[in-house]
Amino acid sequence: MPHVLVLNASYEPLGVVSTRRALILVLNHKAVSLEDSGVTLHSATSAVTAPSVVRLTRFVRVPFRGPVPLTRRALFARDHGRCVYCGAAATSVDHVIPRSRGGQHRWDNVVAACRRCNHMKADRHLTELGWRMKRPPAPPSGLAWRIIGTGIKDPRWRPYLEPYGGTDQFRDFEHHVHTDHAGAPVPLGRSRPVHRGEPESVIA
Repeated sequence: MPHVLVLNASYEPLGVVSTRRALILVLNHKAVSLEDSGVTLHSATSAVTAPSVVRLTRFVRVPFRGPVPLTRRALFARDHGRCVYCGAAATSVDHVIPRSRGGQHRWDNVVAACRRCNHMKADRHLTELGWRMKRPPAPPSGLAWRIIGTGIKDPRWRPYLEPYGGTDQFRDFEHHVHTDHAGAPVPLGRSRPVHRGEPESVIA
């Protein structure tokens, strides 16, 4: 079953909810559908098209949101799923300054890497290997990262998320969307479940 992007009444992205939750919001007139998912749900007496993007009919004031959580999915999204050292497909997480040498587990010291580079680098500094990165790692910013960081992608969401940060990552919406047998977007990677935006009590 596809997931649905929820926007505030001001069009700011709030989070991602299940199709069932989104339909309840629409049927209760708490939200309006802006984009259809192309999936039709059938009951004994009717059929309804599931939404892909909904907008709340009233503005919801969201509590302060701190930095984007550092998760494997969010990290791979920031680095486009590629090894920052050689450009190959990333399969692991690397600490630029190794933790054994004082490096911390935070956005400006963690990057996506392929298994080969991670093994070669081991616990050494980049200067010891003569390696360079095209750009230093940095924490992502913008409301869109609350969605991008979940690893759930739907190309229909792009025009609603792009104004809120992470512009470079949206090319991945077209090229790296994994789908299930019904054609619905599914989370990428095998990391543990991650927070998918604001609590449902806020999106209500």
